[in-house]
Amino acid sequence: MKRLICLLPVVAQAAPGIDALTVSPDGQGGQTWTLSIQVLLLMTALSLLPAALMLMTSFTRIVIVLSILRQALGTAQTPSNQVLVGIALFLTFFIMSPVFNKVYDQALGPYLAEQISAQQALERAREPVREFMLAQTRDDDLALFARIAGEAGFERHEDVPFSLLMPAFATSELKTAFQIGFLLFIPFLVIDLVVASVLMSMGMMMFSPLIISLPFKIMLFVLVDGWAMVMGTLATSFYV
Repeated sequence: MKRLICLLPVVAQAAPGIDALTVSPDGQGGQTWTLSIQVLLLMTALSLLPAALMLMTSFTRIVIVLSILRQALGTAQTPSNQVLVGIALFLTFFIMSPVFNKVYDQALGPYLAEQISAQQALERAREPVREFMLAQTRDDDLALFARIAGEAGFERHEDVPFSLLMPAFATSELKTAFQIGFLLFIPFLVIDLVVASVLMSMGMMMFSPLIISLPFKIMLFVLVDGWAMVMGTLATSFYV
């Protein structure tokens, strides 16, 4: 037993180790990294996936509009936050499916088939996402962040870097979401004003108008098929 313990350092010294980083040419003028480094980078990227989902897709606009709609209805926590996030998530997958299909066909599929390198797959995957984000970003928001970054301007939209496009896209989505929320809020605000005026004229000033207006707002929303209208408007607003 003692002899085996004495031999352990010799065996450990003779065992070949795994290189932390190995760079090899890919035959096309580029370089490829070891699989372990690629996996490490992939796991790091997955940790940023929630932020990318919120700020590089349609999720932000949808969840803000749904939250404003719930507040306009005055239904407190109905639907709950989990339900609103779930609706926004699946509606985001529906809206972004053309973009995700392009990413798979142009980048992920060839990479899994070992036809292109990881760097080439990343560059190809950026293009469909860039096209979607540029289509939803206002020019004045791009100009604002270009001025903050000290950029003189861009002749083509393809020249806009991702570091500048992402905050401009998020700002544009916030503006659009609040504009849609404002339009949704007006009909319910009118109902609240009418109910409050009627109660004031009847001398029922101590009676909460929300108790009376809530059923009327729910009835109006159901009669106009409000959920289908809101979902359809949100989906079509990205491809008009």
